[in-house]
Amino acid sequence: MTQKEALDILKLGYNVYLTGQAGSGKTFLLNKYISYLKKNKVNVAITASTGIAATHMNGVTIHSWSGLGVKEKLTDNDIQKLLRKLYLRKRFLITNVLIIDEISMLHSFQLDLVNRICQAFKKNLEPFGGMQIICSGDFFQLPPVQKNKSDDVKFVTESEVWHNMDIKICYLQEQHRHRDLKLSKILADIRNNNINGESLKLLLSRENKEVSSMIKPTKLYTHNLDVDSINNLELDKINEKEFVYNMHSSGEIKLVEFLKKSCLAPEKLVLKKDAKVMFLKNNFDKGYVNGTLGKVVGFDDNEYPIVKTFSDKEIIATPASWTIEEDDEVKAEISQIPLRLAWAITVHKSQGMTLDAAEIDLSKAFERGMGYVALSRVKILDGIKLMGFNETALEVNLKVIDLEKDLLRQSEETQQHIKTLGILRKKSLQKDFIQNLRN
Repeated sequence: MTQKEALDILKLGYNVYLTGQAGSGKTFLLNKYISYLKKNKVNVAITASTGIAATHMNGVTIHSWSGLGVKEKLTDNDIQKLLRKLYLRKRFLITNVLIIDEISMLHSFQLDLVNRICQAFKKNLEPFGGMQIICSGDFFQLPPVQKNKSDDVKFVTESEVWHNMDIKICYLQEQHRHRDLKLSKILADIRNNNINGESLKLLLSRENKEVSSMIKPTKLYTHNLDVDSINNLELDKINEKEFVYNMHSSGEIKLVEFLKKSCLAPEKLVLKKDAKVMFLKNNFDKGYVNGTLGKVVGFDDNEYPIVKTFSDKEIIATPASWTIEEDDEVKAEISQIPLRLAWAITVHKSQGMTLDAAEIDLSKAFERGMGYVALSRVKILDGIKLMGFNETALEVNLKVIDLEKDLLRQSEETQQHIKTLGILRKKSLQKDFIQNLRN
């Protein structure tokens, strides 16, 4: 399915699961639909399964937005307590469309709990209280975090509400990140659980091979300890003056703490000339996006870092803000230079990013999907230096392979449905959907 077809389906008001391979443009399309809704004065809640994923679209976690928090079950008393919270009542009252990104990392029981909360606030027993719900993600990427590794992973497709919401599947099949046929083959074979001799040979051809890049590649590791030690070690090697930037914050303490944990920006950022850095927000006007790599080449008169990107563009990195808003009021805000040291980052934190070059160590991979996430961050095979991998790194959940076939079939059915409507009928229904939301 193309992005245009998927956008048409979203505009019809259906509940949608938007999926596709890494680099198929899921977040881009969501942002396009969000802009369309806002232009038409429709209130949309932008959420994700994790704080990091939420910051990609200036949203919050679904746990925070819904009031669920860390609870794993809800009693009738819990629901009543939530219903007494004025800020939640106002939030649900004005929300017509709910987006949940990176849905693969949400447990099935959590989606059912969110549904129950939505029904209670909306006083409507339809799925999610009658709101349009859009789930987005890719089950081949990282799964829900399991407290007990022996438990079977239950994706949201196994939730009760999934089977009651008449969800339309939109499987994007365009590719906007990977134009390299060799890398595309490796990624496709991982998805098919079929890393054969040819694809394995291609992958091994990048083992300990330097990348042809002006900028030192980002190191992707599976554990935080490795990442922090590498970044600090590399910074210490540079014999230049230190520039220190402290994060500023305001608002409700709990929300501020949430923003700090969700945002990749450090509370104390130490930079030097020649430091390898990564931008942490999207700013199309300035010419960078979340994941843009560069090197600090100097500092301006205000001591803000000047970053030279991979495409030779020089950008002055001025402070940026991350906020949580409710009813058009800022409840919490943090401000920091939108950079972090980027000699190394974790595979988990790389999800959703596009990297120019990466040095990838998967020798300690502990979760199925880690290899796919790490390798799919990079645009071309020659942009990868592979330091090692274990069996887990290239494995995928066998449950997902069967699910994938079913999703593709359902996506084709959705595609055929949209074609039968005709252009005039489609536009009329889209107009009706917007008008109904305004009433």
